[in-house]
Amino acid sequence: MVPDDEPGGDWTAPGVYRCAPDVYRIPLPLPNDGLRAVNVYALVDGDGFTLVDSGWALQQSRELLVSALADLGGGLGDVRRFLVTHVHRDHYAMAVTLRQEFGARVYLGEGEKPGLDRLNAGGLAFAGQEPRLIRAGADDLLRRLQSQPRPRIDPVEWSLPDEWITDGAVFTVGEGEAQRELTAIATPGHTRGHVVFADDPAGLLFGGDHVLPRITPSIGFEPMPGSSPLSDFLSSLELVRSRPDALLLPAHGPVGMRVHERVDQLLAHHATRLDQTLAAVREGRSTAVEVAGALRWTRRERRLDELDVFNEMLAVLETLAHLDVLVERGALRFTLDGDVARYTI
Repeated sequence: MVPDDEPGGDWTAPGVYRCAPDVYRIPLPLPNDGLRAVNVYALVDGDGFTLVDSGWALQQSRELLVSALADLGGGLGDVRRFLVTHVHRDHYAMAVTLRQEFGARVYLGEGEKPGLDRLNAGGLAFAGQEPRLIRAGADDLLRRLQSQPRPRIDPVEWSLPDEWITDGAVFTVGEGEAQRELTAIATPGHTRGHVVFADDPAGLLFGGDHVLPRITPSIGFEPMPGSSPLSDFLSSLELVRSRPDALLLPAHGPVGMRVHERVDQLLAHHATRLDQTLAAVREGRSTAVEVAGALRWTRRERRLDELDVFNEMLAVLETLAHLDVLVERGALRFTLDGDVARYTI
């Protein structure tokens, strides 16, 4: 018997949980990652399944996915397709790996193509972030990042999808009375090609990393970010807020929140963050790394120098994105000092 999803429990606990009729949440582990797990959603699709996101291509995750699908009366060969919200490894890698064995089709937002092309060109992990760290004045951080072991990018893990998802594309899942339609909504910001999937009649939103119930997603952490990823993200939040409210089915965190409630909180958070960023420049800080050092990070209110090098990088890049939005809004201006952007009132 598959249990109903309960928002008060440990959302990372392995298993399979019923979110709605014919919709099941399968948390898969993310070792050595603060997020701890990613939610993959299995939708009954006739005599098979459509999966929203796939998990990281790890043996432990694969075994748990096999066990969860067995509880639903199926197996990996019964997965017809993967609808992937975005190209980050914990959402995409298992899909392209399992496709090689079982032939399931993989769908991904068309905005991810520049990033995938960059990844398929090879190189070292995080190389795409290096120019932005230089622009942020984070030379010391960049040196520390480069001194750590960084695997070479394996193009096999970043194979192209079978089909690109366009904004507004509709996917029919199930048959007869159990049939549902998922509408893909382009929500760039976390990545350029991020999409969410809305089942409006059922009042469900598969939110990927765009709307998360407990944390704010990183902004623009990808090989080829857009020119203003935070501006894109805020616009995407407003777009989702303008649509019918729904139950949030997030990629990380428990189910239970309503989409509009959480979007309002995220918009308020970034409004506060923009104010804090502006205040730091008023106090005389001029580069993104200097401003990031004046702010507090994570729900634990940590200082920048208390973060590990990966999360320090994310913090500096997010600060750079906030500074650029303030320039767009006319609250700041910037000049280039060599390759470093310096911001002033």
